[in-house]
Amino acid sequence: MDVVTGATGLLGSHVVEKLVSQGRQVRAVVRESSNTAFLESLGVEIVRGSLLDPSFHSRFLKDCDTVYHTAAKVGEWGPWRQFLENIVHPVKYLVAAARESKVRRIVHVSSITVYGHPKEAQFPENEDAPVGQNLWRWDHYIRAKIQTEELARSHPGEVAILRPTWFFGPRDRTTLPRVLFAFSSKKIAQVGDGSNLINLLYVGDIADGVVRAGQSPQAAGRTYNLTNPGELTQKEFLALVAGELGFPTVKKKYSIWAAYMAGFFSELAGKCLLLNRPPNLTRYTVGLMLRSTRFSIERAKKEIGWQPTTTLSAALQTTLNWFFGQGKRPGPLAR
Repeated sequence: MDVVTGATGLLGSHVVEKLVSQGRQVRAVVRESSNTAFLESLGVEIVRGSLLDPSFHSRFLKDCDTVYHTAAKVGEWGPWRQFLENIVHPVKYLVAAARESKVRRIVHVSSITVYGHPKEAQFPENEDAPVGQNLWRWDHYIRAKIQTEELARSHPGEVAILRPTWFFGPRDRTTLPRVLFAFSSKKIAQVGDGSNLINLLYVGDIADGVVRAGQSPQAAGRTYNLTNPGELTQKEFLALVAGELGFPTVKKKYSIWAAYMAGFFSELAGKCLLLNRPPNLTRYTVGLMLRSTRFSIERAKKEIGWQPTTTLSAALQTTLNWFFGQGKRPGPLAR
């Protein structure tokens, strides 16, 4: 039995879909309030409950061989308490229950952000490089993800850890709406000269890497980067999105320094105003556009046979077709 936590999320739903396509028996773990229509269409077993309830983990892990843990708080905004409750504590309870249930393998989805903000001379050559370098104030997401990796590795059975980059695709209810809002409100801007390559992947490719790590004997005890070695520059990517949506080419530009400073003061104002949602601009969102494509994926290529296969152009068309339905896209009136 394969178990997938966060099964209604962007990555979790694609992991479930991938496993079902292989004929695997899947148990999807979701919140009580989750919309499970898509999962029901796949015919999987659905278990509802809270990952903050330690006893719930023991129930959904019964007869489990491999658990794919994709559930986590999405985004960088919020007090540290929220990151503990929605990222760290669920992994703590999962590992304890997996030990008792004798789960063979935990496949834990972490993030490429765990490396922190390494300087040029510190840039990680591979997955064995130090994590948490030069962390910023309010880097709660990174700190939480580092803690979950340590917790996952404490499982006495097999453990595989994935560190994906920024990804998108159908059933994205977080990142895509923010991007569409930025275009429609004319708040989108190029950072720097736009010549940097974008480290962005289609969610289906990430799901493929997660499933491969769950099924490959070589993946036991290993950590893998799932990133893009570079396909489009930031300028080309923004032009591609604008063209698909029917918006004019992005003209507004910020220097890298100005963008990060604006993000910091935007965060500061948001903290003072006790905003529940992230500000329109944060240092995290600036960093997504500037993230290096130098992270090595050689280990994933050699050991689990993984590499990206979906072009960003094809991925964007697929995603927007899903978001707007198969009908005509509303262009500049995108909502």
